[in-house]
Amino acid sequence: MSKAETLSQNILSAAIENQASDIHFYPFDSNTTIYFRIHGKRTLYQSITRNLYESLLTYYKFTSGMDIGEIRKPQNGTLLHSTNSEKFSLRLSTLPVNQLESLAIRILPQNQNLSLEQLFLFKEQLIKLKQWMNRRSGLILISGPTGSGKTTTLYALLESALKDESYQTITLEDPIEKNIQDILQVQVNEKAGISYQTGLKAALRHDPDIIMVGEIRDRGTAKFALEASLTGHLVLSTIHAKNTQGTIHRLLEMGLTPIELDQSLIGISSIELLPIISSNPKMKRAAILEILDGDLLNNIIFSKQTDLTYYKHSFDYLRKKALRYGFITEDTYKSL
Repeated sequence: MSKAETLSQNILSAAIENQASDIHFYPFDSNTTIYFRIHGKRTLYQSITRNLYESLLTYYKFTSGMDIGEIRKPQNGTLLHSTNSEKFSLRLSTLPVNQLESLAIRILPQNQNLSLEQLFLFKEQLIKLKQWMNRRSGLILISGPTGSGKTTTLYALLESALKDESYQTITLEDPIEKNIQDILQVQVNEKAGISYQTGLKAALRHDPDIIMVGEIRDRGTAKFALEASLTGHLVLSTIHAKNTQGTIHRLLEMGLTPIELDQSLIGISSIELLPIISSNPKMKRAAILEILDGDLLNNIIFSKQTDLTYYKHSFDYLRKKALRYGFITEDTYKSL
């Protein structure tokens, strides 16, 4: 085993042991600093020499399928990593900075089969999501920041639905974060001509009942997802937004009209992860869901209502509820 490979094993083992979701490499002239993202917070791990980092970067680029000679453009790659009991998919991304390259690694566990009940702080919110999944057509959106569990939630929803009934289900993802049995998963690859738009158009020819679009990133993808939802398909997707009202604003900015949203949207669920008080050392955070559907959703789409302060599924209400039930501390509540 080479020195770079040994170092890689040590870093990955430490990251997994500390339940890190990401590893960040910050290169400078003489050394490179390594950080772990643990439960949403960046934590210093160690520093290594520049020469050692360059060897490690070359090793990662080679094993993940990147171009070793390309240092001027950002690149992406994927890598599988296994321990004695678990498997992980690693999503690697390089970024040119000051004649060097930084590296970020997202760690995606493949053995974690968390049920919907295990993901969220308030189990009654799941009733809403499961009701949405009983619809045969329409658009369901999960929003939130990076690393908040949007895709994990979509996977759990799909697996829950497939336990109850057999659906022709197709996903379009970039990248595929987890392999799921009985689902056709398509890897989006812009270089190969498979964009979200072209992949979605092809998927519609396979007679799907449910389509999952990994992320709505632009107007074209949003338009296709909306049209698919209006032609007899249940479409699930994610979008980056702070909350449910922010999700609506993003969709309107992408060129969708209030009438189109009113006709297609089943509901929007935004996710926020809370650091909770728990006796389980592996359970440091749980999710709360800000949920919009029905008349309230329509009122916000058409700007008839903007204040959700006292709505029982608003983030503000749920944070207070979490504090009242003793799930979070006073300091945590004040910091949110």
